[in-house]
Amino acid sequence: MNPRFATGSTTQKVKLPELGPDTGAGSGEAESLILAFDDNRLLASLFGEHDEYLALIESRLNVSITPRGNRLALRGDPDARDSARTVLMTLYDKARKGIDITKGEVEGAIRMSAEPALPSQKGDGSNFFVRTPRKIINPRSPGQKRYMEAILRSELVFGTGPAGTGKTYLAVACAAAALAEGSIDRIVLSRPAVEAGERLGFLPGDMKEKVDPYLRPLYDALYDVLPGNVVARGLADQTIEVAPLAFMRGRTLSSSFIILDEAQNTTSQQMKMFLTRLGEGSRMVVNGDPTQIDLPPGITSGLANALSLLGDVDGIDHVAFTAADIVRHPLVTRIVNAYEAASAVQRPEKS
Repeated sequence: MNPRFATGSTTQKVKLPELGPDTGAGSGEAESLILAFDDNRLLASLFGEHDEYLALIESRLNVSITPRGNRLALRGDPDARDSARTVLMTLYDKARKGIDITKGEVEGAIRMSAEPALPSQKGDGSNFFVRTPRKIINPRSPGQKRYMEAILRSELVFGTGPAGTGKTYLAVACAAAALAEGSIDRIVLSRPAVEAGERLGFLPGDMKEKVDPYLRPLYDALYDVLPGNVVARGLADQTIEVAPLAFMRGRTLSSSFIILDEAQNTTSQQMKMFLTRLGEGSRMVVNGDPTQIDLPPGITSGLANALSLLGDVDGIDHVAFTAADIVRHPLVTRIVNAYEAASAVQRPEKS
């Protein structure tokens, strides 16, 4: 498989010239770093309404930012100034590409500024992206970048961690990019339905009506990265398949991008069955949150079992997300942290 689906690279480097230190002309102010921007039309998007994005950067990085026409004066600790400069360069680069600058993009750029620059096939986090038919998607946290790089590098990737870290969404985005590029022939999305045993008979309707509510997050991700008519056509001709895990048995999936979601609710037997569906020219991503296992007591999670057995197998990557990678509302991070803290207190009591 051609691995180019997972990244893109900018064709033009954005240069924000440093116009030298400005000491405030003897006013006693701390040394500042001056950045100049060559396209004033992008500044409203970059700064945010009432400069809210600049205020967010100031708060998160502990710097002071003063707009001066098409220039910004950055004051603060040298490391903080450098981080702020990196954030502003990244956001300005995105604005030049036509990407809408949102609060989420700003938060993501701030998270990425804390990640040390690492060598990568397609450059650093500022120009590492997935291009889907509907949008360009950048990693918004160091964990997301490692995850996207793992999907590029390995034929089987496990993504684990709390809700809101982008595990499913980024995997579907990479799959959509691969399909649009022609690197694969189809997308196969699956998850355990209702519960690990998948006993659906008590629900009303035919099989599609029974399982669709449990597959809804996969549909939502598809429609966000692909035009609606492309999704509808793909579902009709089986170029895109969304199915419960039980439907995978006995198949060999070749030239496909295969995603298993909510994998913590598989049994060991189900996980083995799913992993062995991998065929020639295919790529597989398995996602789950080990802290939200709904299996009956005494049954080992197939996800936990697979991670313990396959950790040293060549061609397999595991990316563990943390609460720091959550890209939903900031309150979600605080909720996850509170639950994790409570679990840490309860564990010693059980032992």
